[in-house]
Amino acid sequence: MALFKRKQSHSFPPPHWSITKKCLDLIFECAKSSFPNEFGGMLKTSEGDKQLITEIVLLPGTIAGESHALFQMHMRPIDFTVVGTVHSHPSPSSRPSEADKQLFSKYGKVHIIVGMPYGYKSWSAYDYSGKKITIAVV
Repeated sequence: MALFKRKQSHSFPPPHWSITKKCLDLIFECAKSSFPNEFGGMLKTSEGDKQLITEIVLLPGTIAGESHALFQMHMRPIDFTVVGTVHSHPSPSSRPSEADKQLFSKYGKVHIIVGMPYGYKSWSAYDYSGKKITIAVV
């Protein structure tokens, strides 16, 4: 009798994202200066390390209100180092809404939401499916 081994599928580990402290501080300051409206932008990695978030990109024409930040996605740069989105909530919640999850599923691999008071204890990161992930601050 022959024994057949099931062919194993290869799954790749998820990326280990990190963000510079300088970039995260800039995100907090943008959120504070936009309050009571939401702030929104895109996350950009360094050329040398595709998993280190170093900059934010502001899209022209972004419309911000007290309960939304509407990105003009047709204004995105053609830049493969843009890996996701960042936006603020004018409340302490950094949990994604259903609209946030739809955005995540269409644009990028990593997403950050910052809630009030816009500091190191009031932000969260998510993958494209809305699952909470960890990002190291370096």
